Amino acid sequence: MKNREQKATAISEFSDNIGQATNAFLISFKGITVPQVTELRKQVRASGSQYVVVKNTLALIGVKDSPLKALQQQFSGETAVAFNTTDAVALAKVLTKFAKDVPVLQFKGAMLGGQIVAAGEIQNIANLPSREELLSKLLYLMQHPIRGLAVVLNGTIRNIAVVIDQIRQQKDGGGENTGGESTGGESTGGETTGSETSGDAPAGGETAEASA
Repeated sequence: MKNREQKATAISEFSDNIGQATNAFLISFKGITVPQVTELRKQVRASGSQYVVVKNTLALIGVKDSPLKALQQQFSGETAVAFNTTDAVALAKVLTKFAKDVPVLQFKGAMLGGQIVAAGEIQNIANLPSREELLSKLLYLMQHPIRGLAVVLNGTIRNIAVVIDQIRQQKDGGGENTGGESTGGESTGGETTGSETSGDAPAGGETAEASA
């Protein structure tokens, strides 16, 4: 049996934990075996949550300043509380799945986001997508158009690079051809001028002599 100091410590710890929790499930576990409880604690911890068995008289003192005070009538018989500050749906999924395999586990009620929920609504909550599932879907929806845009942009950039390279090659090739033509023209012009000069003098001389 706990002494007064131990009871006060237990109440303080329970009150602090519940005071920080935004989601909590009250559970009746009458008839559950020790191995089953061990497995339940393991699964609850894996969801980022905590599981505690409470003495009702101490729990009622601990929740007097908590929204769970609205469920004070449910603190009777063998009572446990599973709670967290993050994802109510993930915890609800763990508990409802476990309850299907171990039917002695019964829900008394719950607090979700500080709001009281009847036991009959817990299964509906468990059917909702978890926070991780919602974030995963949101991330996919956000990334999908970005991936499409990235593909389009990469394709466009590659096409632009190809066009620029083709233009550069055409310019380089055109400059070489123009230079060759110019050089050839100058060479031909020089040869023609020299030939005409050389032939004019004898032809002129022969014409003059014939006239004379």
